[in-house]
Amino acid sequence: MDISKHWKRIIDTLQDGILVIDTHGVIQATNPSADRLTGYSESELTGSSCRILNCSGCKIIGQGKGKDFCKLFTVGRSKLKKCMIKNKKNLSVHILKVATVLENDQGEVIGAVEVLTDMTDLVQKQQEIESLKHMFLGDGFNGILGKTPVMEKLFQLILSVAQSDAPVLIQGESGTGKELVALAIHENSPRKKQPFIKVNCAALNESLLESELFGHVKGAFTGADKDRVGRFEAANTGTLFLDEIGDLPLSTQIKLLRVLEEKEVERVGDHHPFPVDIRIITATNRNLESLILKGAFRKDFFFRINVFPLQCPSLVDRREDIPLIVQKFINRICTKNNKQILEVSSEAMEIFLIYNWPGNVRELRNTIEYASVLCTQGWIEPKHLPSKIRDINQPLKEESPLTSTDQSDRNKLLGLLKQTRGNQSELARRLGISRVTLWKRIKKYGIRIPEDI
Repeated sequence: MDISKHWKRIIDTLQDGILVIDTHGVIQATNPSADRLTGYSESELTGSSCRILNCSGCKIIGQGKGKDFCKLFTVGRSKLKKCMIKNKKNLSVHILKVATVLENDQGEVIGAVEVLTDMTDLVQKQQEIESLKHMFLGDGFNGILGKTPVMEKLFQLILSVAQSDAPVLIQGESGTGKELVALAIHENSPRKKQPFIKVNCAALNESLLESELFGHVKGAFTGADKDRVGRFEAANTGTLFLDEIGDLPLSTQIKLLRVLEEKEVERVGDHHPFPVDIRIITATNRNLESLILKGAFRKDFFFRINVFPLQCPSLVDRREDIPLIVQKFINRICTKNNKQILEVSSEAMEIFLIYNWPGNVRELRNTIEYASVLCTQGWIEPKHLPSKIRDINQPLKEESPLTSTDQSDRNKLLGLLKQTRGNQSELARRLGISRVTLWKRIKKYGIRIPEDI
């Protein structure tokens, strides 16, 4: 039986995507897997340039046909390599790609065939494994500490949005780590090897801000004695992080909106715009929708930057992360300043867990640094804390008398604490429980650290 006549049906059953292109890079044929992989229909792909997929592994010259169009036609075939393409929704898709040229009976090159294998699920699983390793074995998720469900959800959202170029608006109270979230998005994205440029929109006045963002040419204004590269230009191919976006003047919002829509930047004092390829991430601790109602923020600009909103939870919404964060800060300070601070006492931890932390993680870090100055070794106790935190008007609940069973459990727990020399992190690890659970037991049994051990 001659099966050569059935090649099209065979190709259509393959799980890998197939693209057939001519020497000008125009797509001549696809299979259903290629359509699913790219999000384009067969009719949309056929007749379009292969550049529509913006493949990171292509060496396109674009000055003619064959070897003058793409390096593939010079070498004859490409090795199997990891690449990224952009699908119809402009989302990045991880693939493995191999390609080879096609020749006619006379040995003339007439085109090429590319085989695309979808690796998105595998890459996502690898990223999830890496994030879990960072969370439980390393210094948090890209420097962000937390193991509570609300933080795990945030980490998963970061991993998801990192694979696209969609603008992200990060909102949250001051001190919740919005800049760390922006950096985590960049470092988990295909742009991670490219620049990450930050601009604090609240730190500059309107005229300086435009020069900072767009750059200027010599003579554009008084004091412009030479050309200056703006942050947009410096961040080209990378990520631009606009912090405190709620403080941006309305006039600058209009110009930024134009840049985001047209993807072109024009230096102050110049009239020659140039293209930029940038991922935009913004952040604010202000209520932008409220500012819109007051006329202080443009609605069209808000919808342009708020494609994918992220919320950084306040510290009071994840109190169970406080012992973890406290211990990490203590470890860093001890390493940096060569101190021998072990942990915080149970009384000090009581204060940490009931204080409202209006400054969030930043205030907690500053508190630990303050306490470490007064505490040279041993345990951080209430007397080492700033007075506004130490003297909070929230009386501790009185515990009911211990039963005989409780007393037995107290003695066992006290013995274990003595074995670890009061190291609550080590004991929690041995018992397979969280630091907060251990602390609650210590509080329940009225154990005072370090006095009782």
